[in-house]
Amino acid sequence: MTAPGDVSRRRLLTAVFKMPSVQTMVSRKSSVTNAFVNSIVPVVPPTADEIDEALSILGMEPADVRCAFCGDKATEWDHLRPLVLKHRPTGFISEIANLVPACGKCNQSKGNKPWRDWMLGKAALSPTGRAVAGTPERIIRLEAYEKWRSPTRIEFEAILGAEIWEQYWRLLDDVNAELRRCHDVAVSIRSRVGAAIAHTSAPGEDRQIATTS
Repeated sequence: MTAPGDVSRRRLLTAVFKMPSVQTMVSRKSSVTNAFVNSIVPVVPPTADEIDEALSILGMEPADVRCAFCGDKATEWDHLRPLVLKHRPTGFISEIANLVPACGKCNQSKGNKPWRDWMLGKAALSPTGRAVAGTPERIIRLEAYEKWRSPTRIEFEAILGAEIWEQYWRLLDDVNAELRRCHDVAVSIRSRVGAAIAHTSAPGEDRQIATTS
């Protein structure tokens, strides 16, 4: 138990605790958009020979696959060129020419930014931001990887026609509008529940309850 007069310790305890971010309906908007895009993007699984060649260009062995951006242990394969920009498909697809091994930190930090700009930028989790050694060498290997083969790029609207294309994105607008309505109801419910909990606090407790977003 912290002594009431120990202000510095209270500040330290408050600094080391971080409440998980509150997920709301509207905070899922980008996830919904990504789902709409990823659902229509073709996926072309690579052959074993293609994987072998890709790893060779990146200077890796299948027994020890590393993040192409920072060199940490790889946990996934990330799109070198983004599939989504400004809430619409870029035209690139999921194929070996557009995928490199990555770690979770780099994948999350890079997002849909151009990989070279991000690697050399000061984002907290970028290789440069983390002062990771060997970044120039990895950039050279990634440049060679880009030259390895031309990525597929699709003109969706040209294939489908404007009517079907616009109809699909109107569905996304409808989903987001419904999420907004659900969000408003959820905020109202949380506010009422928070008020009910506040009334049950013990006398003298300084209890703060987040009821809005």
